[in-house]
Amino acid sequence: MKRRGFLWGGAACLALPPHLALGQGQDPERSLIETARKAATRPYRPDRTPLSAPFDGASYDSYRGIRTRPGLSGDLALGPEFRADMLPQGWLFREPVTIDLPGHDTRFSPSLYDFDNRYFGADAAGQDAGSMGFSGLRLRHRLNAPDTWDDVLVLQGASYFRALAKDTVYGLSARALSLGTGGPTPEEFPRFTRIVVFGTQDGLRFGCLVDSPRASAALIATLHPGPRTVLDCALHLFPRVPLEDVGIAPLTSMFQHNDIGPARIDDFRPAVHDSDVLVVDNGAGERLWRPLANPANVQMSAFADRGPRGFGLVQTPTDFARFRDQEGAYHRRPSAWVAPKGDWGAGAVMLLEIPTENEFADNIVAFWRPRDRLEPGAHRFDYRLDVTAPGPDPLPPRPEPFWPARSASGVEPNTGNARLFVIDFHTSGPLPDMIGADLDIGASQGTVSGQALYPLEARPGTWRASFLFTPKAGQEVAELRLRLRGQDGTPLAPVWLHRWTRTAQGGV
Repeated sequence: MKRRGFLWGGAACLALPPHLALGQGQDPERSLIETARKAATRPYRPDRTPLSAPFDGASYDSYRGIRTRPGLSGDLALGPEFRADMLPQGWLFREPVTIDLPGHDTRFSPSLYDFDNRYFGADAAGQDAGSMGFSGLRLRHRLNAPDTWDDVLVLQGASYFRALAKDTVYGLSARALSLGTGGPTPEEFPRFTRIVVFGTQDGLRFGCLVDSPRASAALIATLHPGPRTVLDCALHLFPRVPLEDVGIAPLTSMFQHNDIGPARIDDFRPAVHDSDVLVVDNGAGERLWRPLANPANVQMSAFADRGPRGFGLVQTPTDFARFRDQEGAYHRRPSAWVAPKGDWGAGAVMLLEIPTENEFADNIVAFWRPRDRLEPGAHRFDYRLDVTAPGPDPLPPRPEPFWPARSASGVEPNTGNARLFVIDFHTSGPLPDMIGADLDIGASQGTVSGQALYPLEARPGTWRASFLFTPKAGQEVAELRLRLRGQDGTPLAPVWLHRWTRTAQGGV
């Protein structure tokens, strides 16, 4: 089974340490926020509660053999539109999370679960689990059929959460908060310590308490499932120390290979990825289109901005033939789009790309980083997170008629010292006037030559742009930028960006 190819089974409740206890008799949302605020005034206290048998020795396979019991830990009704499964600790999920569900007893016990006898003894459900609790929460909704409760959101592992839109399968993840992502020191992973469901009127509203050595936070969100699953989010962030490396609204995904190259993956599938492009709608009114890469070395890119309109990791192909993987179903992996509410000020959309030889680990992270460091105190970031079907159509509409449907590259065959880039721009609407259309291509270093623009007769509505890039001797990196414009200078497509780096063998 592939990475993230299953969803976890589910569990119950743990009392918070006294310094994180929620206020009694208060509005539950305000209480959760105040708990996060107070936590930031005290030193971080990690929970080191050990796992008890039978959960302590769970492996990948045996963890899957711990299954929720309907009415006890699973299939718990949350109003007429939602069901919940409480997920157990074990395997990778070793830190406890308190869960509060309206109308349900969420005290933890192994008796809330069924245990596969291939991995566990007959007494597994009757053992004393000590101070253990849950590891997360899975929410279900009649997403795809009126008689089936499908997964729609799972919150589990650090501060990760994954949502589904109609007719999609699990792919990329979101996170409540990231700290130190892509920095010179090991990344800090804030984690959920409590998940509270407040109610289900006008969507399911919930809150997550988040804690970490350098900050605490409360994420308050309302879930609206559907063809486009929407989470309206408010992050209340309380740094313990000044933060210069914070990540707001992080998205995490996987990119192994496609046509962008240079290819080093020996695989029967022409492409393997959960997302293939970072899209940014910046405050200047441009749409930036940055195909993802699997580089030879870790690389971080920053797209400086003020007042961003949105950014997202997008899965553009929707055809099975693009991946040829029935089990992975990459053509059904969702896209995610972050739309800030209010003015987020100056900062940058950051993109981290980590080399990978396989599809079993997420190697792509995108997030917003404020320009100015966040001092101890209260900070709030509101945004809408849309989880959508793959393809370009769910993106916010733009005036440009074309979008970069395919980006590819390969070594120039005659000399071998240049790289040929090909970008196919497609429109499903009326073709614009292409008389006098122009390519504006630039490179931060090296030489661009041989540029061409022409229609593809076999692909109606598609025009191909191509060019050669020749690096200088000893050059290791170049930022490429391409604009497709009409005769009057009007943009006809998003601004296409690419970071060229040498292959692991030193070639172009």
